[in-house]
Amino acid sequence: MTEQNPPSLAVNWLERESLEATAEPLVQAWLFHRDSLTRRLTALSSDHFSVTPLVEGWQALRDDECVALDLPEQSVGWVREVYLRGHGEKWVFARSVAARSALQESGLHMDELGTRSLGELLFCDPEFDRGSLQVCRYPAAWLPVADAAEGLWGRRSCFSRGPLKILVAEVFLPTLWQTIRTVEHC
Repeated sequence: MTEQNPPSLAVNWLERESLEATAEPLVQAWLFHRDSLTRRLTALSSDHFSVTPLVEGWQALRDDECVALDLPEQSVGWVREVYLRGHGEKWVFARSVAARSALQESGLHMDELGTRSLGELLFCDPEFDRGSLQVCRYPAAWLPVADAAEGLWGRRSCFSRGPLKILVAEVFLPTLWQTIRTVEHC
């Protein structure tokens, strides 16, 4: 699991135009694909997709999350961290956060998702609008200890429905890239 209050780090979240020369086309295709990652992983795993919850609860949000959600520093929000798995392998680490007041007033019960994918919920509700995708080399300090590697590609986007904003970050683990490359060569 990640630390309860991960350190504030200076992370440079990039838009697609800033990334062109630094990521290979396969990586870019996955990072900037705007449809549901859950659906894409389900297809890649031939319906052997699952979600493993790691952390769920109220916490002080990281500085970068507060900025993205237009909140004051150290705002408290709902934090949900999970692994998205294919064939039981950890493929993606995902961290989703939302401001306390907006979430409580929205009627959305993120605390009841359990092993259900948040992406499934967000993409099935046409009232949610997805903001732009941003990517970075995700800091190892923000990852679960077992996967704390430098240089892993991560992406994030904000889903909005009225005053509710949910910031979803997804970090693509090496096992996912290995699987994608294996499938492409078959």
